[in-house]
Amino acid sequence: MDFKDLVKNNRSYRRFDEQYTINRETLEELIGFARYAASGRNTQPLKYFLSTERDLNEHIFSTLAWAGYLKEWSGPEKGERPSAYVVVMLDHDISDHFLCDDGIAIQNILLGAVEKGLGGCILRAINKPLLSTILNLADRFEIIDVVALGKPIEKVVITDVGDDGDIRYYRDENGVHYVPKRSVDELIIN
Repeated sequence: MDFKDLVKNNRSYRRFDEQYTINRETLEELIGFARYAASGRNTQPLKYFLSTERDLNEHIFSTLAWAGYLKEWSGPEKGERPSAYVVVMLDHDISDHFLCDDGIAIQNILLGAVEKGLGGCILRAINKPLLSTILNLADRFEIIDVVALGKPIEKVVITDVGDDGDIRYYRDENGVHYVPKRSVDELIIN
């Protein structure tokens, strides 16, 4: 897969084949890609909690909110939930700032996942106190993001933003997920 296809296939997937398993070694390899990410002042303050266990995944799932624009949808149903999670945390013993480190590291994780035929979704709508309790985290760890990973079972289509300027993603009657994107010309200011 060339780089353009890798980037285009790196979508926010929200429905997965829950029976597909992802082993811990695969997650560790993805964290290896995160390790190579640039880090502000090279402080490398991020830590990762990995989950591939079905029972723990259910507990993590219960702390997440999915797809704000899809008001009628409360998230993946049983059978469509992620096979694994990466909880991204700031280690306050290293720094009190993560700058943009999480975005760079997560992009590396997700590009690696796509290259393996997987997909993911970054979630920030998290009940962080509950998740910290579930994971029994020390006070020094601040949850920033949760990355849901699995084998996607939904089709995600990139479309152009229409004349009305509406950027909200949506699903059609067949469950195809559409994501409007602004044109390159609209993004560049000269």
